[in-house]
Amino acid sequence: MSKKLTISSIKKSKGVKPLVMITAYDALFASLLSESADILLVGDSLNMSFAGKKDTISATLQQMIYHTNAVCAGAPESFIVCDMPFGTYVTKESALENAIEVFQNTSADSVKIEGGADKAHIVKYLTDNGIAVCGHIGLLPQSVRSEGGYKVKGRTETEAKELLADAKAIEEAGAFCMVIEGTKADVAKEVAQSVSIPVIGIGAGADVDGQVLVFSDMLGLFEAFTPKFVKKYLDGASLVKEAVAQYAHEVTNKKFPAEEHTY
Repeated sequence: MSKKLTISSIKKSKGVKPLVMITAYDALFASLLSESADILLVGDSLNMSFAGKKDTISATLQQMIYHTNAVCAGAPESFIVCDMPFGTYVTKESALENAIEVFQNTSADSVKIEGGADKAHIVKYLTDNGIAVCGHIGLLPQSVRSEGGYKVKGRTETEAKELLADAKAIEEAGAFCMVIEGTKADVAKEVAQSVSIPVIGIGAGADVDGQVLVFSDMLGLFEAFTPKFVKKYLDGASLVKEAVAQYAHEVTNKKFPAEEHTY
């Protein structure tokens, strides 16, 4: 990236250039990812990838602030979105209070909130008070327990109509873009075409306005499971294990440190 994106440039990208979004949780990987990504998302997915939890629900606001600060430090020229964790936007008042805490304590450019028409009043309250919001519709990871698992959306005509209504409600509430997750590709395409702001897909087919992946998934670092929508661009786990095994071998056999590594 040669120049940091803005809310305006992100909105203007629709129909011109697909947006590249990827998660980041620390300064090191943020600095590596920022060269290719348009947007870095500090996702509450870190609760699974790095905290070893079974879902995202127990992620806390302070946890998100900590990791967002790390990402901001590692990629100061990137547009950075911070996930609002479960329970931090139950009411519009609590949402604003918590989003203000994120903005005052990090350099994040935006927060992300899960939910459609039912959360539109909260999105509007935030945007009316100076908080930039990225929406999130379709499969909602924070609702996985109440829905009994990760279920693909848009399988029925009713679900498709609800998603269209969700997208329009979030757009009208003032969101500058939105993520659509785990949705049938034809429905996601229709959703993207129905609004004027970018719709970034994850497990939602190619006919949207951009894509987002969890970096530890696409680099093959997370081994517990691989979602259907993930393409592994690197066998990272194997490479790391091989490197560490080589290091251990050289240590136990007195091959490291060699003379060139010694003062």
